[in-house]
Amino acid sequence: MSAFADTIVPRRDTWDAMRRDFQWPQLDRFNMANACVERWARQDPERIALICPDTAGDVKNVSFQTLNRLSNQFANTLTAHGFGRGDRCAILLQQSLETAICHFGTYKTAGVALPLFTLFGADALEFRLQNSEAKALVTDAANLPKVLEIADKLPALKTICCIDGATGPALDFHAELAKASDSFATATTGPNDPALLVYTSGTTGPPKGALHGHRVLIGHLPCAETAYNFFPHKGDVAWTPADWAWMGGLMNTMMPSLYYGVPVVAYRMGKFDPERVYKLLDTHAIRNAFLPPTALKLMRQIPAPGATTLRSVLSGGEALGAGVLEWARSGLGLTINEIYGQTECNLVLGNCVRVFDPKPGSTGRPTPGAHVEIVDELGHPVPAGITGEVGIHRDHMGMFLEYWKQPEKTASKFKNDFLMTGDVAEMDEDGFFWFSSRDDDVISSAGYRVGPTEIENCLQSHPDVTFAGVIGVPDDIRGQAIKAYIVLSGRDPSDALKTELVNSVKQRVSPHVAPREIEFLSEMPMTPTSKIMRRDLRAMHAEKQD
Repeated sequence: MSAFADTIVPRRDTWDAMRRDFQWPQLDRFNMANACVERWARQDPERIALICPDTAGDVKNVSFQTLNRLSNQFANTLTAHGFGRGDRCAILLQQSLETAICHFGTYKTAGVALPLFTLFGADALEFRLQNSEAKALVTDAANLPKVLEIADKLPALKTICCIDGATGPALDFHAELAKASDSFATATTGPNDPALLVYTSGTTGPPKGALHGHRVLIGHLPCAETAYNFFPHKGDVAWTPADWAWMGGLMNTMMPSLYYGVPVVAYRMGKFDPERVYKLLDTHAIRNAFLPPTALKLMRQIPAPGATTLRSVLSGGEALGAGVLEWARSGLGLTINEIYGQTECNLVLGNCVRVFDPKPGSTGRPTPGAHVEIVDELGHPVPAGITGEVGIHRDHMGMFLEYWKQPEKTASKFKNDFLMTGDVAEMDEDGFFWFSSRDDDVISSAGYRVGPTEIENCLQSHPDVTFAGVIGVPDDIRGQAIKAYIVLSGRDPSDALKTELVNSVKQRVSPHVAPREIEFLSEMPMTPTSKIMRRDLRAMHAEKQD
């Protein structure tokens, strides 16, 4: 298949018809750099690929032709330093033009991109760089010291580049590019050839590297098209505050947008600032955004400035709850489409308000091309209304190839050809999935199995609550008692407020799941992808008992 269809999901009147008529494209050859950059550079060279505002307010627009030439120069730079097919290039950068150059230049060499979060400390970087045996790394002046601190423990790392100029053993990234040719013959790759290595945050044990082939991009398109309300439309512009080092930022927004020729705003603010977000949306007429729940909850804390240019918003990672959804309808003027996926296989459940009404609290229905079931411990599907584990069939185009260097863990992740996600949920008669919790977050209290999400959603609907995290703590009588940690948006903590929150859960959810203990925090422990770290809350409670 040499030509690229504009979209791959058939436009039908019903979700069932869209799923019925969907077929994955059959690709003998596929390279993400060709699909996202080269073909647009040929067809429409001056089309804008990236909109890059800086902190001073200046904006640099980068065309597909320019991005193609720069990524060619980086591919030649890598090759000149002995980098080849299958080698790993680490990218320790925030959202930026240079980040995109590194991704696409790496893919052109048939190498593997290794995105790394800039907030990682030296230990986290050391593990990932050692484990991946990364051969090249690109970073900036702010993060270079962490790399140099551990460089002697990384024998495989031969080439370090800094986008802010040469320092010690680090080469000047832009000077290296300037020396290289802007022509490069992209290596021939198939859809299953390795292209992307993303390390999971890991709830237990060290992080695992999920290795993806070039087809991972194709796997994201059905949900991107539908959850962005039939993406793309003429005039669409995309942005996310989520870092491109994670699947949410990279594959929910940046890569699919460029695949469709939609400009992407490359802007990562240091600390999330709702007022700056609203200004950014207005300044660049952003129409499509992936906004994690944390971002939306913080945006909700200030008055919305009125109508925005947004026409579609995705959210995922934690359930939003009815309160945030209702606020978005009035504050942003749209219905948020919640989505679901994992690093190993992303965007497999979703909502599309253009086709059906989302059910508040549900993560949606299986997207076209996705075979998702609630399964038992052996991977066998269970009927609607029965609680089990979310299972994703291995035939999905977005499915990871393997855990890097861990064949046993790869094999154990599948049961009956279903990827066992570890997420507890149930499916209703209409095919909507209702997420309960991670399997290690389920609370067993007085004979009840209680998932924390519903309780958290109820607590977070209170106007004075910004974040709520719920865990089970040891209890001599009940086995576990339910404890809630609360971050307030301004009101002072008090016993009266605790009573108010407990009564709210009793009334709105059920008395048997009402917290028996509430503790107020100034900050909620969260992963870089905005998920509440309940294991940290459990550790916090245990430490106080010692």
